[in-house]
Amino acid sequence: MKALSKIICLFLVLSFSIKLTAQHQSKMEVAVNLELKTLNIKQDITYHNTTNDTLTSIVLNDWNNAFADKNTPLARRFSDEFYKGFHLAKAADRGKTTIINLTDTDFSALEWERSDKDPDYITVRLTRKLLPNEKIDLHLNYIVKIPNDKFTHFGFDQNGGMLLKNWFLSPARFENGLFIKYNNFNLDDIANAVSDYEVEIKIPNQYSITTDLNSVSKDSTNQNYTIYYFSAQNRTDLSLYIEKQNSFRSYDNGSLQVLTNLKNKKIDDFQKAIIIDRVVSYAEKFIGKYPHEKITVSQADYDRNPFYGLNQLPSFISPFQDDFMFEIQFLKTFLNNYLKNSLRLDPRKDNWIYDGIQIYTMMKYMEEHHQDEKMLGRLSEMKLFKSYNITNLTFNEQYSYYYMLMARKNLDQPLGDPKNTLIKFNEQIASKYRAGLSLSYLDDYLNHDIVPKSVKEFYNLNQIGQSNRYDFEKILTQKSPKNIDWFFKTIIDSRDIIDYKFSNVSRTADSITFSVKNKTGIYAPIPIYGIKKKEVVFKEWIEPTKKDSVYEFSRKNADKIVINYDNEVPEYNQRNNWRSLKHVSLNRPIKFNFAKDLEDPDYNQILYIPTLNYNYYDGFTPGVRFHNKTILDKPFNFDINPAYSIKAGTISGSSAFSWNQYYRNSTLYNVRYSLSQNYFHYAPDATYLRLNPMVVFRIREKDFRDNRKQMFMFRQVIVNREASDYITDNSSPNYSIFNARYSNTKTELIDHFSFMTDLQFSSGFGKVSGEVEYRRLFQNNKKLNLRLYAGSFLYNTTNSDYFSFGLDRPTDYLFDYNLFGRSESTGFFSQQYVIAEGGFKSQLEPSYANQWMATLNASYAVWNWVELYGDIGFLKNKHQGEFFAYDSGVRLNLVPDYFELYFPVYSNNGWEITQPKYNEKIRFIITFSPKTLVTLFTRKWF
Repeated sequence: MKALSKIICLFLVLSFSIKLTAQHQSKMEVAVNLELKTLNIKQDITYHNTTNDTLTSIVLNDWNNAFADKNTPLARRFSDEFYKGFHLAKAADRGKTTIINLTDTDFSALEWERSDKDPDYITVRLTRKLLPNEKIDLHLNYIVKIPNDKFTHFGFDQNGGMLLKNWFLSPARFENGLFIKYNNFNLDDIANAVSDYEVEIKIPNQYSITTDLNSVSKDSTNQNYTIYYFSAQNRTDLSLYIEKQNSFRSYDNGSLQVLTNLKNKKIDDFQKAIIIDRVVSYAEKFIGKYPHEKITVSQADYDRNPFYGLNQLPSFISPFQDDFMFEIQFLKTFLNNYLKNSLRLDPRKDNWIYDGIQIYTMMKYMEEHHQDEKMLGRLSEMKLFKSYNITNLTFNEQYSYYYMLMARKNLDQPLGDPKNTLIKFNEQIASKYRAGLSLSYLDDYLNHDIVPKSVKEFYNLNQIGQSNRYDFEKILTQKSPKNIDWFFKTIIDSRDIIDYKFSNVSRTADSITFSVKNKTGIYAPIPIYGIKKKEVVFKEWIEPTKKDSVYEFSRKNADKIVINYDNEVPEYNQRNNWRSLKHVSLNRPIKFNFAKDLEDPDYNQILYIPTLNYNYYDGFTPGVRFHNKTILDKPFNFDINPAYSIKAGTISGSSAFSWNQYYRNSTLYNVRYSLSQNYFHYAPDATYLRLNPMVVFRIREKDFRDNRKQMFMFRQVIVNREASDYITDNSSPNYSIFNARYSNTKTELIDHFSFMTDLQFSSGFGKVSGEVEYRRLFQNNKKLNLRLYAGSFLYNTTNSDYFSFGLDRPTDYLFDYNLFGRSESTGFFSQQYVIAEGGFKSQLEPSYANQWMATLNASYAVWNWVELYGDIGFLKNKHQGEFFAYDSGVRLNLVPDYFELYFPVYSNNGWEITQPKYNEKIRFIITFSPKTLVTLFTRKWF
């Protein structure tokens, strides 16, 4: 039987070897023009049809042409992630490919096409059918304009050099009877076919070149330039680094030459050599031997996809030793390049395998070489942080929390989804980490080194032919003594969550009997631990097949049983995972922590932090905020912020209580129930109390990358105001308003569109309003903002303008806006501007409408953040005719929605700029809320 197995294996190796040796060849002559930032390329491609299909065309990837203009798929991807750099860039900073001619074996011109929709690959029409096992020669001449490296970290740099990636035309991967046609989305997942390369490249003498290709020879006889000759076999991509001063150092451990320019000036070359040798040796032992002689590990590679965590802090506050910082950066980048250059997978469709093996290997490496390293590094040793749960986590445990950060927001995605469909945080962090965790989970469950052996076997399979995820799955399944279909169905191909809890626990001196409740109905094995004084006394894997399963274990003196104690399983909620065997009480003690912490399943955490607010009537309002909002979201949150108003000499503050209900498999993905309270001064001599019970329904598209969001909100706003001698609006001081609102927003860098309707009812009035907003960033980098607002009373029996539509500023009777002086009609605080209702900037009379109002606000950017604005509108009051209002001026849009200035020029008041006390007419937006500013940076991630 063993002999038969060997014969079959030999046959498979030989058959794959035939595929591998009968591949494509590409010969290139490249002349580098560093002044023009171009490559003049003469290329000969020998395309060998190794498939069983007859080909009438060939697809060549040309990802450099993705930088050609502002309308390519790559440009739209940048816009979708709110990256302005590419859209604002000059034409000289972009890249493109200009094909001069393309001929076949007989040097007859071939037809080729490149569509506007897909500019990053070309389809070559063959003059004759290419039968299986036949070859054809393609001869190409083209010019490649290299883009600026500020877009992707690859391209021409500010020092006059070039970092080249995806810079030439290459045959696309062919699979299942089709060419794989992928657009360049800056995901480092080009699907090239495996080819052999011969590269002749000419560069100026004062420059050096670094590459992982094999050096053949060098011709430096010319005094102006040097010609380098390189070769490579069985490659899908090539990287070249052209620099004035070579920043790469070479390290050779006898089996592999490593060229790296990772920045770390605080450790010497000897220390780096030790670390590099340790990493290289481990990778070869754990994964398999690297198939090439050299590998590059560049700073650009790391910057594109760094190790996200505390090690990204500036070096002077870094919690890690300098050598460890270099080691973790090198380890991550080295493994990424190691696998990308070795595995013959579809890098977009099967991306989870790349990520899984990379992170899984990193976890195993840390267990072997840095087992005691903590997530917070040296901070974990400081007494100041000892009470925090985050300080107790090992370095490897942080992977689970980064994944759970998205799962708790209901934003996680299946690992098996194509890479281009993942939102940025998942693509670069959460899904990547979960892929490694999943292999670690399977390894722990199966034991006996089944997963490491499968990784090695799969890696070796990739050295002899093209592969896919099903090859990996087949190897794992064949080696496993248990059925692991659940792993691929649940862990890889779904976003189903795992959540178990104990029920009906009973114990004797010798045994424990318990039920495990499967809260989600998703089958997945889970480990049960017995703990005595924080030491593990037993560990048993169980495989619940029902929602309620009963088990009995030997107690072994355990005083507590815990589900998933070491967090091997990516479980949704660990707060319900333990039961004490000492007593019946399940109450967790309360633990107070300053600022933030990770969720601690053993305690009820209350976090506190000093606060400081301000308004004109309360003055500065110091306080203390007590809340339970840990780093991971949870269903129930409370936030209590008692404060003291220094100016008024009274107690003030706010509080909020909320419950979030998430729906995993619905476009209605979140329902939030909340109750909030605010107690502050609204006038110098009067306070207000607002109660706001509310329910919000949030809807998203099935495509998580779609930025469209919809919301339905229903609330009852109850306001009790003290009477004030300062206010003479004759309105009722106490009132209750029902408010229903719907919003539909789709936003990105180029286009923003939002639509909102609002309905309000109270005993004194009923009103309906709508708002449409549109923003457009044009090809010439000018920006247009349009906002249309219309509102009408359904009935109105009030006798003041307190509830009327505001032309230039709302009265904010719902107390939604952070107005510093909400009752001021003159002075600095009356100049605060809120984009609401009429949206005018000039203060006109009449400034309120108690029947209806319709306005149009527009602004146009003329230079950077300098804009011209104009507003027009009609408003109608009872017993008066319609009033036509208009104004215009200059807007300084310094930080959108955070810090803006408006300078009126001309309106119904005439030339305002020439009128006295002009400084009192200037309007401003200033927001001190950190959430508003943070959103500008986080919106590209989620």
